[in-house]
Amino acid sequence: MGATGQRRLSSLPAAAAAAPLLLLLAVSSWSQAAASAAAAPAWTTDLEKHVAFFDTDNDGIVTFSETEQGLRAIGLGVLEATASATLINGVIGPKTRPENATTSRFDIYIANIHKGMHGSDSGSYDAQGRFVPAKFNGIFTRFAKVEPNALNEAELEAMRTANRKEGDFKGWAASKAEWGMLYNLAKDKDGFLEKNTARTVYDGSLFPKLVKKASSSGN
Repeated sequence: MGATGQRRLSSLPAAAAAAPLLLLLAVSSWSQAAASAAAAPAWTTDLEKHVAFFDTDNDGIVTFSETEQGLRAIGLGVLEATASATLINGVIGPKTRPENATTSRFDIYIANIHKGMHGSDSGSYDAQGRFVPAKFNGIFTRFAKVEPNALNEAELEAMRTANRKEGDFKGWAASKAEWGMLYNLAKDKDGFLEKNTARTVYDGSLFPKLVKKASSSGN
């Protein structure tokens, strides 16, 4: 490969459903709901901002439906979005749920999202959900062998394997799912996940770009 510059995101995967027009309408409806919602809370940590993208009504709670619709909006097919939302909300919801909550156990409470963090990760979030630049930069310093500021699929796998904690099977699975989803959605045309692109997922600023890309491609 030649030296990398600023690469464009590759085309997103095709939707799993056989009705792209309906999916396009769903993306449009979701985007309009996000735009017309009440003012968002002033989230402070990168992890809170990352999750808040899916909170379309800005009530501080991400429901299963919001997660599913948000995943479809950024380019996942219907079946994949439903399965991913089930896993995400099913695992994280109970961990972030306040003791006096009366809502669904699948609801994710953004204020407590740091309680939903899993092990065997890169350490790019600290215990409170704040972004740790040194840990993030270390991913590329250690594992980016072919390109200095990008990771291919094999390098991502090596990174995930190196971060595994013994016996932490849930953490292994969560890390594989998260990085796998990011790679599939945001890799460039040469199959690399750019450092600058990966950075923007930590505070959620990548998601609006993926929505725009998915909407314009009709996926």
